[in-house]
Amino acid sequence: MPIRLEPDFPATKVLEGEDIFAIDNQRANQQDIRPLKLLILNLMPNKIVTEIQLLRLISQSPMQIDVDFMKVASHEHRNTSKTHLEKYYLEFSSIKDTCYDGLIITGAPIEKLPFEEVDYWEELTAIMSWSQTHVTSVIHICWGAQAGMYYHYGIDKVMYEEKLFGIFTQKLLTKHRLFRGFDDVFWMPQSRYTGINEAQIAASTLEVIAQDDQGASTILLSEDGHNAFLLGHFEYDSGTLEGEYLRDLDKGLDTQKPENYYLSSDEKVTNRWRAHAYLFFHNWINDVYQTTPYELDKIVEIQSNKNSGLGS
Repeated sequence: MPIRLEPDFPATKVLEGEDIFAIDNQRANQQDIRPLKLLILNLMPNKIVTEIQLLRLISQSPMQIDVDFMKVASHEHRNTSKTHLEKYYLEFSSIKDTCYDGLIITGAPIEKLPFEEVDYWEELTAIMSWSQTHVTSVIHICWGAQAGMYYHYGIDKVMYEEKLFGIFTQKLLTKHRLFRGFDDVFWMPQSRYTGINEAQIAASTLEVIAQDDQGASTILLSEDGHNAFLLGHFEYDSGTLEGEYLRDLDKGLDTQKPENYYLSSDEKVTNRWRAHAYLFFHNWINDVYQTTPYELDKIVEIQSNKNSGLGS
């Protein structure tokens, strides 16, 4: 939420220079407030777990938030009951004429597949295209981030020799309001077999916000700030990586223990990313609140008039 200051208050210009939201008395007295409307495209197999993880993070806001969940219609969902999906999930066909303040596109455990071989790729690209005109801000997570960068910018995936798996330090490269309050170095869970083509990133208009200790890009933003791409998982609970590790072992995979995760001899998990996870989503919700129009239908006009620099 913005702070309310007198126009001539000495700190006002300083805060404005730091991109901190402040409003004067006139604007505050005329301000209209409504619930924020968010949409979550949940591509994860166990949808209920992901629902809890994301709702936990976005609930920590003074704003009232209305959340809709969406599933892809062109895929058979085997890990979540049909009853749950029919009761709580929308399909794109029912919301394509609706505007939202924010959209979250989750990851999916299909990163070894070429994008075009994903059974719902055509539907997903239609949703990503729609998100550029009907949504104020979009967060893409892990495979969702790779898919978004591939679709919008032509950024290819790069296969790793082994799974990147654990909690890793990230270095903040630049100041941005979505990362206000972040430490210069912070931790973020990673669980993926692929990265992104760094040469193509360098040649694109994407802004690299954070890199890991190997110099690989992990958080990126579109030039206009409309799209955020997070290759890691701020939303993960303390035990999520442990669950993935045990499932990999049950499948006979040679996955190593998650790095920087068990920090004591009794293999007790130490959560190092929780504070920054809450901070990121709090910053995002605040940013959406400041930039989205009061009348949702105006989002189409605003976004259509913006030059996002996307290649699609």
